[in-house]
Amino acid sequence: MSVAIAAGAVCAQLRKDILAGLFAFGGRLKIDELAARYATSHMPIREALRQLQGEGLVTVEPNRGARVRKVDIEFIRDIFDLRVALEGMLARRAAERIDQSQLARLSAIEEKLEASAARKDFTAVLAANQAFHAVINEAAGNVEAIRVLEVHWNLIIALWGRHGYGPDRAAGVISDHRQLIVALRARDADGAVMLASAHAVKAKQEMLRRFEATAGSAKAA
Repeated sequence: MSVAIAAGAVCAQLRKDILAGLFAFGGRLKIDELAARYATSHMPIREALRQLQGEGLVTVEPNRGARVRKVDIEFIRDIFDLRVALEGMLARRAAERIDQSQLARLSAIEEKLEASAARKDFTAVLAANQAFHAVINEAAGNVEAIRVLEVHWNLIIALWGRHGYGPDRAAGVISDHRQLIVALRARDADGAVMLASAHAVKAKQEMLRRFEATAGSAKAA
């Protein structure tokens, strides 16, 4: 197996383990321990850490090593404020440019999301939610804005996974998505902006509430 293939496999597994909560936010990622855990040499581990640093899941500091990104309340506010601004803009562009095939893909993804929510498979709901927004971003066609948003997608999935994503959250997402599809189909740019921005604001408020509740429970324990 080439180093590139080995690093890709290690990166995929390490990403999965971080998203699953097997490594704490802010926790050290020691190369020796990771090499033993994934039965590989140091080089694929270093390559995997560099890739995950680019994805925003890992931070690497000279002479201090690698850590899972530390997450606090201000960081959460910052990344969601960024999403509020950019997702509104992308929704406007999408309403102006989206084609019938993209609208059909949005509807198909939303059907899968709702089916996953019905069977309480919230990991699949999160994946479908990411795919839903990816189609909107594709229709918008602003490569630089999309690149900024994509940096934090996996981290946001990890946050929802650790702080709770259940039927109440899924129900709100479903309602928002249905309304957004209607606005996009009607090429209602102003409506799409308002819906996408409100959708991101609600996600921010809910995440902050859950993060603070979890932090309070940890302190009480």
